[in-house]
Amino acid sequence: MKKIFKVLGYLVVVVIIVVAGLLTYVKVALPNVGPAPELKVAMTPENIERGRYLANCVTVCMDCHSTRDWSKFSGPPTPGTLGKGGDKFDQSVGMPGVYHARNITPAGISRYTDGELFRVITTGVDKEGKAIFPLMPYPYYANMDPEDIKCIIAYIRTLQPIENKVPAPVSDFPMNFILNMIPKAANPQKRPDMSDTLKYGEYMVNAAGCRECHTQVDKGQIIPELAFQGGREFKFPDGRIVRSANITPDMETGIGNWSQDAFVNRFKSYGDSSYVPPTVGANDFNSIMPWTMYGKMKREDLAAIYTYLRTLKPVAHTVIKFTPASKAMAKN
Repeated sequence: MKKIFKVLGYLVVVVIIVVAGLLTYVKVALPNVGPAPELKVAMTPENIERGRYLANCVTVCMDCHSTRDWSKFSGPPTPGTLGKGGDKFDQSVGMPGVYHARNITPAGISRYTDGELFRVITTGVDKEGKAIFPLMPYPYYANMDPEDIKCIIAYIRTLQPIENKVPAPVSDFPMNFILNMIPKAANPQKRPDMSDTLKYGEYMVNAAGCRECHTQVDKGQIIPELAFQGGREFKFPDGRIVRSANITPDMETGIGNWSQDAFVNRFKSYGDSSYVPPTVGANDFNSIMPWTMYGKMKREDLAAIYTYLRTLKPVAHTVIKFTPASKAMAKN
């Protein structure tokens, strides 16, 4: 009997050593996506304008990296805060830790080389080699055309510098270990010619991160088999819950009965210069989707997105889009 306990004791020690070794490897050796590339972005008017369009209307970097005014419908960026970062995402909105959007004005990124910015945008590994939480959808940016990423870099270099020191991120256990295993090497794709509407639409859907928000998640990771079916919950700090729409071409619960014009015009109605986001109360419906930003996307880009979405498998999935704070709190 003593021999059995002795053997079991050895086994426990071995297991502890192995687990400790694995955790040390994850913490010390990962993430491993390679060094930042040596590159210099051309600060041409064309590149800056392309970057402005992408960052404000497609990839909507300015969405999370500015202060959104949640007293207004869809939380438009507050003037004077473009790129300053600081918005907090924590456990109250379903995050496995406390994360703040980083300052991406020149005041926050001047210490980064262009290559280091390219790496953090496409792999989620910062200047110090640390993994960032994929609240920023870098797995999607990893598949974009490198020229588009360079244009975004050119644009953010031109933002008005805003001094805003952002707190360091803190991940809860076990995310503090899992986080290092998320970054992967980029898989750059050439932006398709606009004449190939379907392929171009697929590219734009990826750049806009449509799959990310319109797919339910399990422990922070999207469930691939539920892609584009909607229903992902987004919690507001005050308790309100909004859920993303089903954007598969299902006739009853998705966009199957939407014409291309109806789809495009829905977006463009929020991008019109005459549109003023209405004020919303604590229990009123609000949307996490930055309509006022996507609304400024080019009509042909929106039409291409529609074309791609129409090729998805139709899935019947009814989504309850909004739960007021009062009802959400009552359930808890």
